[in-house]
Amino acid sequence: MSEITLLSWNFENNGGNDPAKRLKAQELLVSLNPHIVFRQEMWGADANGNAILYELEHVLGLRGWLGPESCTAIFADPRVFRPVREWDKAAPMWVLPPTALVMRYLPAGDEAMPLALVSYHLNYASGTNRVAESEWVSTWADKKWTGPQGEIVRMPCLAAGDNNSYPGPGVEGDPALPVLEQIDDRPHRLHRSYVGANGTRVMDTRPDEALRTAGLEDLARYWATARQGNRRAVSRTVNACATHGPDSRVDRVYGTTDLLTAVTGVDVVEVPEDVSDHHIVRVTLDADCISDVLNQQAAEIAA
Repeated sequence: MSEITLLSWNFENNGGNDPAKRLKAQELLVSLNPHIVFRQEMWGADANGNAILYELEHVLGLRGWLGPESCTAIFADPRVFRPVREWDKAAPMWVLPPTALVMRYLPAGDEAMPLALVSYHLNYASGTNRVAESEWVSTWADKKWTGPQGEIVRMPCLAAGDNNSYPGPGVEGDPALPVLEQIDDRPHRLHRSYVGANGTRVMDTRPDEALRTAGLEDLARYWATARQGNRRAVSRTVNACATHGPDSRVDRVYGTTDLLTAVTGVDVVEVPEDVSDHHIVRVTLDADCISDVLNQQAAEIAA
């Protein structure tokens, strides 16, 4: 195994009540050979004793963890990742609670540092609530692990989800921020903006700013600028439409800076609109490099 593949996808309404549509979507994920899948909109997956969750596990060939209220989930390849703990939904302000785990990366060995993994979905309607939620997502970049000699150290973190807001501008190829007045749907103007310091309403990039301030780098932004200049990394994840405005990149994967050297690629897998209103974000990581990073961190705390 040379690479680890991570996928993040908001599959619209989890296919609703259409099992055939759900199966087709999961087969698309299978074709991408993922080791980790961060999912949003898992509605109904907890019905009948988690029957749909187990159905998706079977199709994907991955083990799944369903977050509170079936808002989010994480699926992982049990040959590569082993859970060592789960986190609760974290805070009462969550409208769509995240799924958060600590995972052991098995190729790195039992003495290596584990990883914090988070699948999240920020609030659709309230920019104010999104700020609080994104600040809470940042706390998983500050989770501690106790080493064999009792050392308390910060774990690496990967967090992925639907931000319902925009990345800060400045990257070549990133979809431009919408012009507020050109969004036809007046409530949506409110949902995706806030009143700035000069009293005018501006498009909401605050969750991205909060996460990057906390040391969680937008991996697509990183790949498009620091390494390869690959504009496919910052492709749209939601198509333009009459009510919501132009193409946008609301779905993003963030990682702590200690993981950046392991990134080998970021792109967007486009999905037909009759399947979902969001595309799939794909990140690949060098498998050996992840082991090196996690073992080096373990060695540093043991020294």
